[in-house]
Amino acid sequence: MKQLRRATLLALSLATLPAFAQSDREVVEKMVTRSANVCPGHSTERTTPTVRATPVGALRVMLERGLVMCPDRRLDADAPAAFYGRVGVFEWNPEVKGGSDVIVKQIDAMTRKDEYPQDTLVWDAKGTALKQRTVPAFEAKPGAAVLYHVE
Repeated sequence: MKQLRRATLLALSLATLPAFAQSDREVVEKMVTRSANVCPGHSTERTTPTVRATPVGALRVMLERGLVMCPDRRLDADAPAAFYGRVGVFEWNPEVKGGSDVIVKQIDAMTRKDEYPQDTLVWDAKGTALKQRTVPAFEAKPGAAVLYHVE
């Protein structure tokens, strides 16, 4: 009887653990896979280093919210990072020095606040917000759906 109680208590205590706990590596892989499914500019070489540089806590929030990270070489050197608020996509030009650093910093800040404006936000290579800046429109891969949602 005592062993049955212990087994029951152990089962109940384990049941309270998150059923979908993922390792940091799995979280990174899941974001890279999401990018591969959605982003026309995705390649493992362009996407993975920036995803790995992003804090894993921020990646977890992004995955939960349906946010995506997309490399986009169409972004100019003077405006290498953007957030497309209506669709929840963070883009950066991986060929511009500082572009990756800027998007990682912005993702970290925005996911900590859990605030994602509907507007398109654009930053220069130093992380300064640019006002009234035109950037190429975000276009998902044909057939891809961006599942962005805010609760």
